[in-house]
Amino acid sequence: MAQDTPGPAAAADGPAPSHGPGNGTGPGNGQGPGAEQGRSSAVGVAIGALLLGMLLAALDQTIVSTALPTIVSDLGGLEHLSWVVTAYMLASTAATPLWGKLGDQYGRKKLFQTAIVIFLVGSALCGLSRNMPELIGFRALQGLGGGGLMVLSMAIVGDIVPPRERGRYQGLFGAVFGGTSVLGPLLGGLFVDHLSWRWVFYVNLPVGVVALAVIAAVLHIPVRRTPHRIDYLGTALIAAVAVCLVLMTSLGGTSYPWSSWQIIGLGVLGVLLVVPFLRVERRAAEPVLPLGLFRIRTFALCSVIGFVIGFAMFGSMTYLPTFLQVVQGVSPTLSGVHMLPMVAGMLIASTGSGQIVSRTGHYRVFPIAGTAVTTIGLLLLHQLAPGTSTAVMSVYFFVFGLGLGLVMQVLVLIVQNSVGYENLGVATSGATFFRSIGASFGVSVFGTIFTNKLGPRITDALAGVTLPPGVTPSALQADPRAVGRLPAAQRSAVLDAYSTSITDVFLYAVPPTLLAFALAWLLKEEPLRGSVTAPDASEVVSSNPVERSSRDEAARALSLLGSREGRRRVYEKITLRAGLDLHPAAGWMLLRIKRDGHAEPALLAERADIPVRVITDAVVQLETRGLVDREGVRLTLTAPGREQADRLFRAREEMLAELLGDWWTARERPHDLEQLVRELSTELCGSDAEQPRDDHGQGPRPNHRLH
Repeated sequence: MAQDTPGPAAAADGPAPSHGPGNGTGPGNGQGPGAEQGRSSAVGVAIGALLLGMLLAALDQTIVSTALPTIVSDLGGLEHLSWVVTAYMLASTAATPLWGKLGDQYGRKKLFQTAIVIFLVGSALCGLSRNMPELIGFRALQGLGGGGLMVLSMAIVGDIVPPRERGRYQGLFGAVFGGTSVLGPLLGGLFVDHLSWRWVFYVNLPVGVVALAVIAAVLHIPVRRTPHRIDYLGTALIAAVAVCLVLMTSLGGTSYPWSSWQIIGLGVLGVLLVVPFLRVERRAAEPVLPLGLFRIRTFALCSVIGFVIGFAMFGSMTYLPTFLQVVQGVSPTLSGVHMLPMVAGMLIASTGSGQIVSRTGHYRVFPIAGTAVTTIGLLLLHQLAPGTSTAVMSVYFFVFGLGLGLVMQVLVLIVQNSVGYENLGVATSGATFFRSIGASFGVSVFGTIFTNKLGPRITDALAGVTLPPGVTPSALQADPRAVGRLPAAQRSAVLDAYSTSITDVFLYAVPPTLLAFALAWLLKEEPLRGSVTAPDASEVVSSNPVERSSRDEAARALSLLGSREGRRRVYEKITLRAGLDLHPAAGWMLLRIKRDGHAEPALLAERADIPVRVITDAVVQLETRGLVDREGVRLTLTAPGREQADRLFRAREEMLAELLGDWWTARERPHDLEQLVRELSTELCGSDAEQPRDDHGQGPRPNHRLH
């Protein structure tokens, strides 16, 4: 998990040197708008390449699901279907914290390129797989690269984009996740229907090559590295525990009897490995999972609830396409279409709940309602049958997605609100880590239940029946396409066996979600900090844990809140707080001149898209009061102007600091938090992102005064 590293040395802790005042880049340093537009264009291209990298990892979490029935039919081994998903999830979850720390320590550009190469090699090998064991192994390799794509792309944004703009770009990354949640199942179906399931993996190659080329050409990251004492042993141990327990649940009753020495041995080994893991974490300088977090009641509860939600969400999303394609007989493409109501419910509810909590400050109702609706959704999914209509299925899928969405975003928000600033990063990472591990277990356990139920039911359905040559119960279990070779009566019986076996897994998921529902009632609602905002889709839809430091989390929240305030008359507020009688536009211009050293009114009006009359009125007021001097077309501050600009600046700082609540008012305030507030205040003051506007979006009213 992310570990805090105070101070400005961390590469993700501040913008690149190419941003901000006093570094030779602003207007006050002799460079015109052309140079700044060139830099902005280069940053935009780099962001596009990062989005492509993120797209690769995000798409791979959703595009494979609709192709899975065809993959197992082609390669055989339906009992190992879950491992095609689980291998990727476990590898990416275990690798994510390592990529983050290594990026801090050795520089992110080369590591990001390395992650892309690993991901592309894994993708190519997945497409070339000749059997299920090969595919599972190559999926694990792909997951190692995917974990790096996720964490490094978000961290690099912090290297090249100033904090005031990070909220906008983080929104783009969230949109990528939301988009891939919808497009992934559809694209997977299209490739299977019109090309081959192998193109689900091959499609990554051209996109990845373009991303590699663009990153090599345009991505320039400041060389500022943060040393870490990386918890390699802790990471290896927790990964080993997870692998042992997931192997036990996925192989038990299928490849080996539950009473076999192999299954018992895996379970015992997994439990025994917990002991050295706990000892290592107590002594580690930067533990992968700080044990002290579990003394925080809210964190412990949210971790369990998140585990269950990940369990239900990814387990269901893996096996619903199998139901649709095998039992309902729809094409892979249409199975992706049928999944859209669930994705829509999830995205609508997660976005809506996060926004409502951020605005009202009340959150306890959402985990309770979300786990309850998720339980109802699972019970509805258990009712699915071969004859269920599309309309009814869509309602069931939507209800299930709605339940997941109600709880997913809010859990991260609750955890962030429950910890001190020093634990903000690791608590966020820890909560999302348990959701990721829950996803791995969900896919594995659902697969075991499905396989254990399917074989005996097919055998019973075909007892005493003469089968066509080459068709046996084991063949029907390994290759769903063989069902089509059966006579109508036997085909219906086998489809019922498939249907019941798949829908049973949803019933088995009900007790864990009921446990989560009960635990949700134990959550206590505490006053919501102003700086705690709803996370974006990349943090809640992804199966990967979030990996950011406390400072990164605070910067993300304040940048989002700062831009939101910019649309709410921020300059009226700070002039009132500073006790000044100025137009909001005049206060904005004072801060702009303070930041850049000078300002050209005509150029400001053009660049900031503010009406010339608004700028003119502000200039007249500043000149009349002796707050600025004119040097040709440029305005500079006088001594009184500097004094009033300083007062406005302090007022802006105070407004940002108030959002931090007790993180800011703590007896020992973190030094890096003070630096962050100062940095953000400098960048936001007079920025184009925060413009004074009237009720019609046309700038302040000419005769408006604040008293």
